Amino acid sequence: MAPRAGIGLIAVLAALVVVVLGFLYAGRSGPGTVDAWIHSVVYEVRPSWRRVALATDFLGEPAGAAMLVAAVVTGCLLLRSPRTAVLVVVGAGVTVVTTTLLKHLVGRTINGGYLSYPSGHTAFLTALALALALLATGRLGLGRTAGMLFVLAAALVAGAAMGWAQVALGAHYPTDVLGGWCTALALVPATAWLVDRTADRRAARTTNALDQHTR
Repeated sequence: MAPRAGIGLIAVLAALVVVVLGFLYAGRSGPGTVDAWIHSVVYEVRPSWRRVALATDFLGEPAGAAMLVAAVVTGCLLLRSPRTAVLVVVGAGVTVVTTTLLKHLVGRTINGGYLSYPSGHTAFLTALALALALLATGRLGLGRTAGMLFVLAAALVAGAAMGWAQVALGAHYPTDVLGGWCTALALVPATAWLVDRTADRRAARTTNALDQHTR
């Protein structure tokens, strides 16, 4: 998972975006100028595309998210990547909890009072994509630059897909989606670093214990 350190600066910038947007839209209940323009283009899609949006949205609902996480964790364990399995659970969990707290802190609302900033659905799917992309970079042996670009591309695709669904269904403003995407981008690399440090320390203690036992 080499590109984890490489996306550290991007994670910091993403956190800054989350804070700035939070201040800009704190306590507001309507769209900004950019929100209104994007919403007019994306909202009220055709029935066939609405079904796609609803299916995508389900992946961020509690039942859909639980099934998705279970499937991904199972896949990681089958691939003998317990660190990634832990990162999926912890990273997604931390991201969802953080977006929930931010919603109450910022207080931006949509559709008659529903807290909207940042988008938890977008943050969740982006966090999952980041974890899987970090696993893939290690498996593919990508270098730092290629690995970082691959991770960011995966996050962008996942965030764009869920973000489109949220805006198309009228559940979030586009800036809510951006805030959710940046929340995941800020938190998952830090979580990955903590998972790595914890696993490395545990492995070092196990190695030392075995060495002492064989002496």
